[in-house]
Parts: sequence; C-alpha cells; structure tokens
Amino acid sequence: MPAFAAEADDARLTTPWLEIHSENYLCDGGPRLAMLDAIAARYPISCHGVGLSLGSAEGLDPAHLHRLAALYARLRPGLVSEHLAWSVVDGIYLNDLLPLPYTAESLDIVARNVDAAQDAFGRKILVENPSAYLRFSASHMSEPEFLNALCARTGCGLLLDVNNVHVTCANVGGDARAYLEAIDAAAVGEIHLAGHTVEDGVLIDTHSRPIAPEVWDLYSDLVARIGARPTLIEWDRDVPDRAVLLAEAAAAQRIMDSAQLKVAHVA
Repeated sequence: MPAFAAEADDARLTTPWLEIHSENYLCDGGPRLAMLDAIAARYPISCHGVGLSLGSAEGLDPAHLHRLAALYARLRPGLVSEHLAWSVVDGIYLNDLLPLPYTAESLDIVARNVDAAQDAFGRKILVENPSAYLRFSASHMSEPEFLNALCARTGCGLLLDVNNVHVTCANVGGDARAYLEAIDAAAVGEIHLAGHTVEDGVLIDTHSRPIAPEVWDLYSDLVARIGARPTLIEWDRDVPDRAVLLAEAAAAQRIMDSAQLKVAHVA
C-alpha cells in the first residue's frame, strides 16, 4: 500500500477494496495511521495479520491481541484474517510462518486460539492455508480436513490462497484440484492469488512474480464451483507498475464475472 498511498488517498487508485498487513499499523498515532484512516474513509479495508501465531501451544500473546483488537475497532474492516501457522515461542517472534502437524492435538490448540481471537475481536476471522515445503509424518489429517474441522468447531472462515495450494501440492505431493474440491465452499470468505518462484525444483511463495497459468486455471475452476469471492492479488516483492497489478486484478474480475453470468444463465 505505501507505494500507492497518494493515489489511494485522492481516489486515483481504481480498485474496489484494499488489504493491509495489520502489524504495519499497530501504532497509537502518527502519519502512517493518519494515512490509513484517510484511505479507509474511501475504500473497504481487509486486515491480514501475520503475527498472531494461531498455532502456538502456549496461547496468544495478550498484548498483541489487544493491539490488534484496538486497530480493528478503529477501522471496522470488512474482513479480518490470519495464518494457519505459528511464529512465537517464549515471547520471541520468529521471522517466518512455521508449519504444524495436522493432528487432533494441533486442532485443539488452533481452535482454542481462534476462539480467543474471535472473542477479543468480537467478530469472525478467516484462517489462511499455508504454503508447505515439507510434510509431517505425525499428521493424520489432510490440510483440507484440518481446515474444515477448524471452521466447523470455531465458526471461523477460510482465506483460501490458491497459489499456496499449488505450491504445497507441487512441493509435497497431492492433487491441487482435489484439494480445492475437498474444501467446504461455504467457509471460503476470501481468496488470495499470487506469484511464486522456483528454486532448485522447489516452488517458493515469494509474491514477487505474475500469477502462474496453473494458478489461474485453479482459480477459474474454483470460482466456477463455489461462486465469486473477494479476491486479492498479493505482490510484496519486486512490485511492478500499478498497471501490471491492475491488469491482474482485472483478469480475476473477468473470471468472477464469467462465473456469475453462468450461474445467472442456469437460474
């Protein structure tokens, strides 16, 4: 957002909504928050957290939870999301979103933390599927099974990252279309699309490239099955000109519009 903040502030940015990383705005005042207030007055805002650590066995950091709750009360965002990952241990924040095994014990931990977050925020949150580079031998549930069970237990929703599904299945094995078909469609509240890089045969979720054709195909199939959902193009590194970003957003919109026309025609 900072690269295009001036355009967003004076309404030159032609996009229906914007998403922020929540932790970038955990301040009591100053120009950064003033900028966000001005932009939030013009656009619906989605808040995407990266540091809540829903997979932490020791529970959520009360101070961090309080700061997030204050931000969300101020902005009243349309959507709030977090990652299915852990990143904190003994009060030390790690600079990564780390995976967890898909077991009954892990489900208990994540469900407890999601309940705590939803209670603190006074609202439903969306949980994002991770990109994976290894598979735990201890897991006895698939990722879709784990996510579906989490939603059923807590009432949370899903932020379904289609690029992460592609990256995960390419790296650790699995059928990306079967993965998407196994997800509870009613739980999907938002979709992310992004680009990735390939290093030594491993797909890395870098958010630094155009969306791959395989990911566009998965997204098209998904939207045709579950209907349109708010969709965000993530691009965090090597950010291109605004025209490139808007072209990818327009491509996603065309796919959603086409799916809606087919539904209307069938009806």
